Amino acid sequence: MSVREVVVLGTASQVPTRQRNHNGYLLRWDGEGILFDPGEGTQRQMLRAGVAAHDLHRICVTHFHGDHSLGLAGVIQRINLDQVRHKITAHYPESGQRFFERLRYATAYRETVSLTEAPVAADGPLAVTPAYTLQARRLSHPVESYGYRLVEPDGRRMLPERLAAHGIKGPDIGRIQREGSLGGVSLDEVSEMRRGQRFAFVMDTRLCDGVHALADGCDLLVIESTFLDEDAQLAADHGHLTAGQAGRVAADAGVRHLVLTHFSQRYSDPDLFARQARDAGFEGELTVAHDLMRVAVPKRR
Repeated sequence: MSVREVVVLGTASQVPTRQRNHNGYLLRWDGEGILFDPGEGTQRQMLRAGVAAHDLHRICVTHFHGDHSLGLAGVIQRINLDQVRHKITAHYPESGQRFFERLRYATAYRETVSLTEAPVAADGPLAVTPAYTLQARRLSHPVESYGYRLVEPDGRRMLPERLAAHGIKGPDIGRIQREGSLGGVSLDEVSEMRRGQRFAFVMDTRLCDGVHALADGCDLLVIESTFLDEDAQLAADHGHLTAGQAGRVAADAGVRHLVLTHFSQRYSDPDLFARQARDAGFEGELTVAHDLMRVAVPKRR
């Protein structure tokens, strides 16, 4: 059975708290696992969440501030210790190559795994697979930062009642899918387009074109909301979003499920983030993330 969900490993910004670990998010997409922004302590959070090194197929780092990347050393060494047999690819800003290399070889260990380095240098597709296209967009932060977007190809949904009306069944269903028509009946007459699902991961950034492009039409958007709206100037100065800004982005983009995360330790009431996102006009499903929760990609409409 295919699973599409985000496993939240950490939700703090800059420093961990008693309740929140540094960042870390695993996207399970059918049989693949994409680990985003492994901050310090990610390896232990994986253990607590029931995530194994063998679950990882890609690692995506938005930028090289410590709360988004210090866990790389431990995760990479665990991948090697567990001798993961499949290929793992790491994406990260090309300008941070020296940081990636320092983290990858922070201490001595035996390399047993094929870890492919695929740095990001510009907007556009990073990987195209039968299950999804992984894209990157530049964000606005004091250091170079990229957000990531996963788009499933559009497909077709066969309509049983129309198939039955035309007497198409058994092997003939596969035949009309392959050939586009059967006995004068076109594929369009017995099926409809099925829009591919979309996921985006947006971390440390001010409002910019990249934020809106990443969020556009997403079924599930994981986005930073470091500050509350009353601290909007502080957010802008440090290259971050407020909860209201995140809510407005999601509303304008038609997001179905919004996940707020990356919270400053200065705030003690998580409900305030949800309230401000709602006040900004977001009416879809809304989650204020906490460590070790799982958030499912919404079912298709």
